[in-house]
Amino acid sequence: MMPRIKLMGFVSYKQPWVHFKRTTNEYILYFVKSGALHLTEKGTQYILHKGDILILEPNMEHAGTEKHVCDYYYIHFEHPDINTVQVDDLLTMARSLILAEETQQSRSDSSICHFPKHYVLSKKVLSLSVHAMNEMLQLYRRKYFNRGLTALKFTEWLIEVSREHFITALQEHEGSNTKPLIRVHALLDYIHEHYTDKITGSGIAQEFDCNYDYLNRVFTKLTGQSIMRYVNRVRINHAKELIEATHLPFGEIGYLTGLDDPYYFSKVFKKYTGATPSQYYKEVRERGENTHR
Repeated sequence: MMPRIKLMGFVSYKQPWVHFKRTTNEYILYFVKSGALHLTEKGTQYILHKGDILILEPNMEHAGTEKHVCDYYYIHFEHPDINTVQVDDLLTMARSLILAEETQQSRSDSSICHFPKHYVLSKKVLSLSVHAMNEMLQLYRRKYFNRGLTALKFTEWLIEVSREHFITALQEHEGSNTKPLIRVHALLDYIHEHYTDKITGSGIAQEFDCNYDYLNRVFTKLTGQSIMRYVNRVRINHAKELIEATHLPFGEIGYLTGLDDPYYFSKVFKKYTGATPSQYYKEVRERGENTHR
């Protein structure tokens, strides 16, 4: 479900200005393009500079505390299913969202966007975010039926910033040794894009211009499983989706998920699920029948 955009705009204060005091019944996102914005929300002080993002929450008084010149974007929005959560272990959450294996639980959670209340954008994401905000503004200022497109763009941007937030958390934990982490993250995307193809160690080494054994060790350390085990898990998860949603022959499902040999497909499928493809097909259909009774 998309957020409802109630108000959006951009302001540029060339003379020192202090934010007014108010309490609203919606969320407000501030994104500072330049200058400084000093705010307090329910006693908590925030000093925002270029690239800073802050989400103010409903029914909490906020007010400016100091005068400054400032250029910033603002978005007032509502969402019926947004909650504030306290994250005690950001690194564990980052690993589960960015690096962990794809599971049934992770697939069901994929529609949830974990967004930081206060965050500083990197230089790369800052320029992309300014462009995204300007695009949203253009859509917002058109006829009212473009509000849906504005909300879509806003949602896309939230997801991108959320992703950067968790990748940054992982990079900060790894310290100076961030290059392997970036490679593993790129490899995860590569696997999900190419799992239907024949993926080999030599092919990965050539694609990422590094020693495969070294990359496999780093991958295992960060994800908890080897590259090829992860590849096959991705394949089997997609095979399960095809079995659940279609009546395709198992041989064709194996072909569509990169496991061409029917015997090998059945063997790998049972290894990861505990059931053969035909047993899984029967279980899925029986569950469906029971649900509709």
